[in-house]
Amino acid sequence: MTGGLPVARHTFTVFTPTHDRAATLPRVYDSLRAQTFRDFEWLIVDDGSTDGTRTLVARWQAEAAFPIRCLRQENQGKHVAFNRGVREARGALFLTLDSDDACVPHALERFKHHWDGIPEAERPGFSAVTALCVDQHGRLVGDRFPRDVFDSDSLRIHYRHRVRGEKWGFQRTDVLLRFPFPVPQERSLVPESIVWNAIARRYRTRFVNEALRIYFCDERPASDQVSRADPARHAVGYALWHRAILDEEIDFLRYAPLDFLRSAAHYSRFSLHAGIPLREQGRRLAGARGRLLWAAMLPVGVAAWLRDRLASGPAVRAGGAAGRG
Repeated sequence: MTGGLPVARHTFTVFTPTHDRAATLPRVYDSLRAQTFRDFEWLIVDDGSTDGTRTLVARWQAEAAFPIRCLRQENQGKHVAFNRGVREARGALFLTLDSDDACVPHALERFKHHWDGIPEAERPGFSAVTALCVDQHGRLVGDRFPRDVFDSDSLRIHYRHRVRGEKWGFQRTDVLLRFPFPVPQERSLVPESIVWNAIARRYRTRFVNEALRIYFCDERPASDQVSRADPARHAVGYALWHRAILDEEIDFLRYAPLDFLRSAAHYSRFSLHAGIPLREQGRRLAGARGRLLWAAMLPVGVAAWLRDRLASGPAVRAGGAAGRG
């Protein structure tokens, strides 16, 4: 161990999952070429691209002054690509930089500075450093943290301090290896909060009020809005997410009761889309408080499911029929 971390070939693995983003990937490459801290690798998992991404990355591999590895797989979703990236990472710290974003030239340097600023005796209890984001026009995206350097975890930041909006940071690779994304048998998007909040129950994060990521707000992929546009499409992953909130985060109920009421309604809504009968939904919840909230919000969840089916057309209504019972 060095500095509270397992020995690794690099300090950072900068990880980019991508699918048909050849038009925006140059932002990531240009950002990494400009980094003032050089001990990193760029690990790309190409999730079934068909747009010339392979040729583009091959050219960069031939010219770059830093290591670039590109792993290819059939299109399986970001959560599958993420799990593979973590398994293949050669860096001690794992930093995801999405295929349509950029970062400031001193991003890695500042992340390393803040990680080293955690007292060495305390570092094993930390898994991450998280910073702020600005949009492509330099405007802050989301809320600032309570203090410029603030040690806490993502659950308390969300529920107790009510900090919202895009953030960016790394996690220790060895921690991520112990907290992989679930991969449902049904193909489904899996919300990232499932993993981040599971880690937050075990480890702390250093939150810093420095804007290190450039988030291109006007160019988010349509999948970012998928739960609203087509709630049945990724219902399995969203049902897992809201179930985790009711099971694992219920101790924060007094700080944000409306958040938990919404999750209770969404748990039944997405479970019905996924074909999970009502009685089975209740059995799957681990605690009495979560089951009570689910039962109280069941009329709202069922009404939302019915509204989705009416709005989505005959194909979705037929697919959701298995949820009755």
